[in-house]
Order: sequence, then structure tokens, then C-alpha cells
Amino acid sequence: MGAAANAASDPADPTATSTAQSSSTGSLLDTALSSLPTLPFIPVPEISTAPYSGVEIGMIPVVLKETTNGEINQILAPDIYHNSYFGWGATFRLFRYPSADEQWSVVAGTEQRVQRTFDAEWDHGLLRNTPWSWTLHAMYDRSGTGIFYGLGNSSTLKGQSNYIDSQARLEAIAERNISHRLQIAYLARFSTVAIEQGALLGLPYTATLYPGLNGLGDTREFHQRLTVTYDSRDSVEMPHRGVRLAAFAGASTHVLDSGVAYTAIGFDATKFQPFGDRITLVAHGALRYMPTYQGAPFWDLSSLGGDRSVIGEMQPLRGYGYDRFVGRNSMAASIELRDRVADLHMMDSNIQFELAPFLDTGKVFSAMAGDPFAHVHAAGGMGFRLIAPPFIVGYVDVGVGSEGPAVFTGINYPF
Repeated sequence: MGAAANAASDPADPTATSTAQSSSTGSLLDTALSSLPTLPFIPVPEISTAPYSGVEIGMIPVVLKETTNGEINQILAPDIYHNSYFGWGATFRLFRYPSADEQWSVVAGTEQRVQRTFDAEWDHGLLRNTPWSWTLHAMYDRSGTGIFYGLGNSSTLKGQSNYIDSQARLEAIAERNISHRLQIAYLARFSTVAIEQGALLGLPYTATLYPGLNGLGDTREFHQRLTVTYDSRDSVEMPHRGVRLAAFAGASTHVLDSGVAYTAIGFDATKFQPFGDRITLVAHGALRYMPTYQGAPFWDLSSLGGDRSVIGEMQPLRGYGYDRFVGRNSMAASIELRDRVADLHMMDSNIQFELAPFLDTGKVFSAMAGDPFAHVHAAGGMGFRLIAPPFIVGYVDVGVGSEGPAVFTGINYPF
């Protein structure tokens, strides 16, 4: 008892102090949760809003399934919600984790008006212990909240226009594992995109405000990309230490009836620095440069906005909506401190609660010359995450930028 008391109170041992405080917080939350009615699911409130994305409020009853050794290998998360623009909606989500080396997911949803979605993905070889890793992805999405503000880093709210974005995509990735840490991946993607008359009242249709914009109407695209990655992370889904460095080169060409032609190169880097067992400092940076871009549709240009980082594509700016800033090239940098503040016991599963203050910065630009840090946009905020080891991260990220607040919810870390 004396040793434990000294470890918890000794100011020279910050790790022990943090652990004791976190355990205390977890105990208080566990006590509070134990007083609630026993349910066969975890009720997760759903709320999200971003400029011209509408306010969405609902409930996600999350059902977890465990293996015999206590690890979660399935999450079922349907929801029913109301969107201020498109009415009532429902989404079915199933995520399966047969092993640490394989996972697959199916997401399908519909709303009363306009919006529909389907997304299915299968990943194999996640541990990179075999010669090859594979990803197959199919999706269809019809979104009524497409917003285009104009091209460039100085686009303003006065330039807002709306469009319905209907796209279908088939994608395959073959990754050759040179070693556990070094990989070369080839991506092939065929997609069709239709830009339709906007659905939001009060905003002009994008084709009316920007009649000469590339990518309006119906477009087919065949895109290929090579990515070389060095990855020393200790986990694919929930990394605590290590780095991931990726360099990519991609091109869309006029083959397979593709109407799109451009090239893109760049790099993406993420560093995970642990401080004890419960805190991880994460720094992320990305650069995307398009040597040829005149034949690129506006939705294939470099973009900032939203809550997701995709290597070779979009980058986050969590105080703004998706694709808020669009241009030829982009640079982005983010930092967040992931602090696991409590261990909870819910539905016979061990769940971790994490707080993550963050700062996102970035810009789009037309030429490589000049000061890369001039006219940078920034957004800061707080992330709230529920973590079910070893695979599942559910999040609510609340960010604020110069144009107001934005709230994002979803599965998996932003980077």
C-alpha cells in the first residue's frame, strides 16, 4: 500500500501520476455508467454540422462482438438520424475483423431526399508479413452537399455554389512488401462522376456560376498511382509510436474511355511520439504537386477541408467543410495530442476514452515559388474518441476556423 501511494503521489513520476488520475477518471465514469439501464448496445449520440452540410442529429446503437480472448472482432453500427436539408435517413454499418491481418466493411444508407451511399472494402495482409497485401474497394455515393467556392487559396464565402455529386468507383490496390517496413503499392481506379443541378436552396448551381469549370456534367476516369511507403508504426489501426513516410506519383490518362488527363506527385509523413502508455503526440504533413493539371476536373485538384487525410488526395482542415479550398497544389500540416483519459467497461467490453486537442493548417497554391507559409489557413479544436482495442476508433472532432465551427463524426483516426 505504501509503495502504491508513493508512486501515485510522487511528482518525480509523472507517468504514475497520469495513470492514477486516468484510472480514477475511468472508475468515476464506470460508476456513472453502471447506474444506467443495461442495454444490448452502446448508445452513441450522433451530431455533425459543417458549413452548408446541414445539421444532422441521430443515434447510433453500437453492438460489439468479441473473440474468446476478449478482443473485439465485429462492430455493428446502424443509425437513424435527421438531416436539416434531406430529411430522415438511416445507415447500415458492419465492420468485421477476422484477424489482425484482415478486415472488411459494408456501409449502405439512404435519406428521404437526394442522398444515397454504398461502400464496401476488403483488406488483406495488413500486418505486411506476407509478400503481398491487397485492397478491393467499391462505392457509390450521391451527395447533395457539394460546395464549390472557386479556385485558389483566397476563395471566399461569396463564391459559394452547390452541386449534386454522384459518383461510382471500383478500386484495387496491390502492395508488394519488400520488407515489413518497406512497401511499393500500385493502385488502379475506374470511376464515373456526374455533377448535377444543386439541391440546396439559396445557392446557385455551380455550372451557372462557373460555366467554364472542368469536370461539370458526366465524366469517366481511369487513374493509376504508385506509392512507396516506409512504415515503422507499431499498429496499423491504433499506432502509438513510429513513423509512416510515403512518396507517390499518379496519373489519369485517356484510356478505357477516360475523359481525364493529369499527373500528381508528392509525399505524406506522419510521426507518432509516445509519452508514457497513455499519451501520443502525432504530427502529420503532406504536399501534393500537379505537374500537369489543365485536363483535371475540379474534383480531382488538390483540396483542403473536412476531417480526413487520404495519401495523394484530400487533406484535413477540421474547421471547414470538405474541399473548402481547391487548387493546383496543396500543403498541409497537423498536430494532435491523443490522451487516453479513461478506461471504461461497457457491454462486457473494455473501451478507452480519449481526448485529442488538435491544430490543422494548410494552403492551396498555383506555383512552387514563394513563401510556403504565407497565407496559411488554420483550424483548431478537440477530438473525442471511443476506442475498442485492437481495431476500432469512433470519433467526434469539433473544430473552429475563420468561418465558424464544424463537427465531424466517423470511424478511424484522421491520419
